[in-house]
Parts: sequence; C-alpha cells; structure tokens
Amino acid sequence: MYVMPRFVLLLSIFVSSALVLDAQDSKYALPSVAAEKDLPGEGTLRRYAGYVNTWARLREQWSTQIKQDQGAVVFLGDSITQGWGPTFRGHFAGVKLANRGIGGDTTRGMLIRLEQDVLTLNPKAVVILMGTNDLEIGLEPELIARNFTKIIKALQQHNPAMPIILCRMFPSSAVKKRPTEKIQKVNQLYENVVRNDSQITVVDTFTLFDDGTGNALPSYFPDLLHLNTAGYSKWASALNPILATLGFMETEPDEFELEEGYRSLFNGRDLTGWGFRPTAPRNPPKNPRPGAPVFVQIKQAVDFKGQTQSSDQRYRAVNGRLVVTTPAEGRRIQQLWTTTEFASDFVLKLEFRATPNADSGVFIRKPQLQCRDYVLAGPYKDLKNYKPQLWNELVVKVTGGVAHATCNGELLTDNMPVPATGPIGLEGDRGQMEYRRIRIKIVE
Repeated sequence: MYVMPRFVLLLSIFVSSALVLDAQDSKYALPSVAAEKDLPGEGTLRRYAGYVNTWARLREQWSTQIKQDQGAVVFLGDSITQGWGPTFRGHFAGVKLANRGIGGDTTRGMLIRLEQDVLTLNPKAVVILMGTNDLEIGLEPELIARNFTKIIKALQQHNPAMPIILCRMFPSSAVKKRPTEKIQKVNQLYENVVRNDSQITVVDTFTLFDDGTGNALPSYFPDLLHLNTAGYSKWASALNPILATLGFMETEPDEFELEEGYRSLFNGRDLTGWGFRPTAPRNPPKNPRPGAPVFVQIKQAVDFKGQTQSSDQRYRAVNGRLVVTTPAEGRRIQQLWTTTEFASDFVLKLEFRATPNADSGVFIRKPQLQCRDYVLAGPYKDLKNYKPQLWNELVVKVTGGVAHATCNGELLTDNMPVPATGPIGLEGDRGQMEYRRIRIKIVE
C-alpha cells in the first residue's frame, strides 16, 4: 500500500488551506464563521474548500458582468443550476440569460448573495431551484422553507411584477442523504408559500424526473443527483412553454396555412369566438382540504370578443397560441367555450403542448376528452407517439353522435357518445396547457 510522505501530506494541507484563506480574502468570499451569525437566514453555511473557493471565484467573476447581464432571465440555484454553464448548453435560443448557480450552495447561501448576484441585474424573470444541499447537511424542511420564504419576499420587494418560475426540487435518493419523503415535504412547503400568488409559476419538475418510486431516474441522473446532457434537455423542454407564455421566446408568427374545407376557431390574436358559459351551482365543502381544487363558478355568459385574455387572465392569446396558464391556486378547474355550437358531423383538429403533469381537456359538445401531459398525468400513459412538452396533434371526428379521437395518429377513443349539438370547450385544471391551429371542418 502506498503511503504519502509526510512532507507531501503537509504541503497538500498547506496549499488547500492557502486557497481557502485566499478565497476568504476576496470581497465576494463566503462570510467568516464570526460574521455568519449576523447574516439573514438559518442553517450553518458549508465550509469545505471546493465550495468556499467556487463561491468566491464565481461571484467575483459575476461582479464584472453586472452591466452586460442587466435585464436577463436569471437562474438561481446550486450545482444543478451551475451545470447549465454560461451558454445554457444551447437552449433557450434568443433569451438573454444569466447563470447564478454555485455548486454546493444552500438556501441560506443563496439568500445571503441574492442582492449582489441577482437583484443588481434587475432581472426580467428569475428561475429558481433550491434546497437539495440543505437536506444533505441535515436541515429540516421547515427551516428550508423559511429561507425560501425570505428569498421570495426579497424578489417580490425588488420587483412586484417580475415573473418568478419555481422548479419543484428534483428527486434524488436516500443514498445521497436526500430521501423522497423530505424532498416532497420541502416541495409541499414551497407550494404552500406561493399558493394564490400569480407572480409565481410552479413547474412540476419533481414528477418530470421521478422514477415512479420517488427517486431520480438514472437515465437522467447517473449519480442520482446531477443531470446529464439528456436531463438538461428535458428540463429545458419543461421551461420553454413558460418562457414562451411570458414573451421571452417563440415570438415569431405562426406560418400555418388552413387546409381546404376547414375554418379556424381561434384567430391567434385574441379570444374572439370564445367565452365563459354559466356553470351549474355547486355547494362549497364544509371543511375544504388544504390545496383542494378550486371550481370556478360562472353566473352569466361572458363573450371575450376582441380581448387578448379572459376576465380572470387564465386564458390568453399569445403569439398564435391559446394558453391555459398555470393557476396560482395549484388546481383551478374551469372551461372556456366557443360561442358557436356545432350540430352537424365534423372533424376537429388542433395541436397542444403541456408542461410536466399538466391536466386539461377538450369538450366535444359537452363530454370531456382528457387532454393532458399523457405520460405523467394519464390516462393514456402508453402512447408511443406522444411528445412530452412538445406539440402534439389531436384529431376528433364526430359522426352520428359518436366521437373518434387520436393523438399523433394513435387511438384515444372510438366510442365516445356526444350530444346532438353543443360547443367546443377547453378546460383548465393544473399546469399550463397551450392550444394552437384549432380548426373545424363541417361534414354534411
């Protein structure tokens, strides 16, 4: 067995200590142990050399980029965020971005550096993923949530109109000191903090990467903690629809040409031809469960002719897409209907794109055809042609009171009974769903 000579061992210790001391001398260094007690947040800051040095090196580098990074979409996080690199691996084309992830960082570390690293950039939006390292060092979910709350409040105080995109903490593994029970508890506490806050959009990136048992999918997390290239592509696909709805990307006009015999039900510019219809009365529950779905009740019909969004801002026309936005309540169940009813046989075609685990639906005269992020939300989890977080085609043919539906050519149903007449409707439930190229051909 090789034994390191004593002088080599002492030299390595000296060099390591010198690097840490040098990092601590920097203006952007991790605060000293003595200074830490007077800083905001809870939980002891980490002190291992790699973290201390990376903290100082990256923050000093970022201090020289404040001017050039003004107005960027800022990603705040730890090593998983840092792993995007400065170029974000070629994703999010056309979006001005700034990476403010530091490997090993905790929620308290992010809180302490928030002002200098993020707020000085006056971000157009902030994407946050945080908390996994807190669990590794034994911090409890409630403490993590308190630090998270302070970060959210600071972001909102800086700019009450700035969109905040919250990525649910990714799954990992108990062997990484990140058991799924603790991760899910943190995610629930995060969502409790932001529920009913329309400034914040939650993206279900936990379910996106869940192997079905609450652990990370090894195909995306080779070490059960950090993403590989395919994992970053999947994360990017989950964020693209949200960034598009916020107007940061996909702003070019849709060049789609209507087929002969079809007429468009959505003009791509506003909600002309769509509106709310009165809903049946519902008795509110005597003891509503925390986080239970909100059922929207409409007393009088509302026509959104010429308007770019519904009266509650849930349904929006954005660059050729009819967007059903993520509800601040977590789950908010409601419908948008065509103002026209269809009594003849017809063929309905549209394309849809869902964020992870999103739940929506298309109403055919009245009955609902589930339209969701099928692989995660079901009920058609075995579809071979479905493309998660990308555009998919839905075709519904109504003949003699029976609907036949396919997704990208695969059968969803061939025996769905429908009434003799009625409108087309789009449901909102959870997550974000987008529809485009909505068109119908009447079959006489």
